[in-house]
Amino acid sequence: MINSIFQPPQESDGVIAGAHRQLGTECLSRLCRRRLHGDTDSASVVIFQENISFDHYFGTYPLATNPQGEPFFKASPSTPAANGYTNTLLNFNPNLKPANGTGKSNPFRLDRSTPVTPDQGHGYTQEQQAFDNGLMDLFPKFTTNPGGSNEVMGYYDGNTVTALWNYAQFFAMSDNPYSTTFGPSTPGLINLVSGQTNGVIAHLNGTGSEVDGGTGSLTVIGDPDPIGDACSAPTRNQVTMGGTNVGDLLHAADVTWGSFMGGFDLTVVNPNGSTGCSRSSVNVGGTTVTDYIAHHHFFNYWTSTANPQHTRPRSVAEIGNDGPANHQYDLHDFFDAIKAGNFPAVSFLKAPAYQDGHAGYSDPLDEQTFLVNTINFLQAQPSWGSTAVIILYDDSDGWYDHQMSPIVNTSTGPADALTGSNACGTAANALPGFDPGSTHALGRCGYGPRQPLLVVSPWARRNFVDHSVTDQTSVLRFIEDNWLGGQRIGQGSFDSIANYITQMFNFRKMQENGTLFLDPSTGTVRQQQQ
Repeated sequence: MINSIFQPPQESDGVIAGAHRQLGTECLSRLCRRRLHGDTDSASVVIFQENISFDHYFGTYPLATNPQGEPFFKASPSTPAANGYTNTLLNFNPNLKPANGTGKSNPFRLDRSTPVTPDQGHGYTQEQQAFDNGLMDLFPKFTTNPGGSNEVMGYYDGNTVTALWNYAQFFAMSDNPYSTTFGPSTPGLINLVSGQTNGVIAHLNGTGSEVDGGTGSLTVIGDPDPIGDACSAPTRNQVTMGGTNVGDLLHAADVTWGSFMGGFDLTVVNPNGSTGCSRSSVNVGGTTVTDYIAHHHFFNYWTSTANPQHTRPRSVAEIGNDGPANHQYDLHDFFDAIKAGNFPAVSFLKAPAYQDGHAGYSDPLDEQTFLVNTINFLQAQPSWGSTAVIILYDDSDGWYDHQMSPIVNTSTGPADALTGSNACGTAANALPGFDPGSTHALGRCGYGPRQPLLVVSPWARRNFVDHSVTDQTSVLRFIEDNWLGGQRIGQGSFDSIANYITQMFNFRKMQENGTLFLDPSTGTVRQQQQ
């Protein structure tokens, strides 16, 4: 049970507060800027995938079952321990309690032969109820797919998510990263680029995805579409956010940047003849899936960074710079620009929906194809020596994870249920909202569920597991520290209390020519250099 609420981790986490804090400062001021972020070819690439808890992909890491006929995985003997499943969690799990009814269950392995699963429940309130005051024992009751039983307890291992396990072996991963707040996709992406889900300044079709944030404000806790996006559903709840995002800061600092979304170019005709907002692809299970999802767009929620009509850039040379596309592009523009020698300094990537990993319409095998093809491409570029790829997720999809998150920002709103009715946390840790009069915006309880985080770069620590508490805004902070001189969003953003991710790098020693080319279908190693 929760009997106290953690203080913000940058103050209390001993790993960050000592040697790693010193390393981060030295790295950012002296080495990172010169080696990774100081030349025109250097780049940070943030790949933001969908709906995975840490235990769902890494619960048994680094031990794979290795059944005959599936991609084989064997970890290096020097692999450090990660906070995954213990024998007790696998065989005497707290989710066996009778309150879960017929869904009571231990975690169980999902085989590579069944990669497509139903979507699980992952609402702001549902996830808090599943956490059950920190006991982590009511997942089948509250987050299993409606009509399901114990699916939410399923996990994959290195015979299915083989590429991610191999990246963890060769580069760096964390076993302690969290959603900034509870809830589904849109709060995750808003937190990634702004750290502030409070401050809705306009809404359409009701407020079903928002909650009272106090002082007359609204906080996003669901999945509204962006107002004005040509592909937003006409009858769906839609919003516009106030405040500032990292795109605004990068623009003001004259840093090249871009958001690259699968399916965003409405002029493209897919091989199946689909085009416009209906562009679609077929996943490994044979289901046709629309490529672009409006409520997954990083920057269309803010008027300053929106490209609501999906206007095309005038040329490849414009990509990353000011122009009619307003830094918002299709995923193919990312590859086109790099091939033309135009690599934006900061890039946010979203796969077409069938490859984003979201249960219900995507899966780990299609996701693996996207990740491997993208990273293989980047490793083949002359700029690989000054590139950092960060892989993280927008939410957990409700999949079971055994680790309770530190609650660094509490909320006592009508959607909260972690520590009691209308309560998420029992202490007064408070971040303000967008409104200057708001000293504590409701609907922002966090941190939320634990998710994977990997750094793939020749500067990443080799076969390293970071145990520092981080959240989605730790990646925002990394961009701010490396490109914006440590400037923060302000206005109550979680970036003000986020930890570093620089401990996942070793800027004193590069993995010389460190590349790991994988097979996009199997995730196994094709070619390795070091």
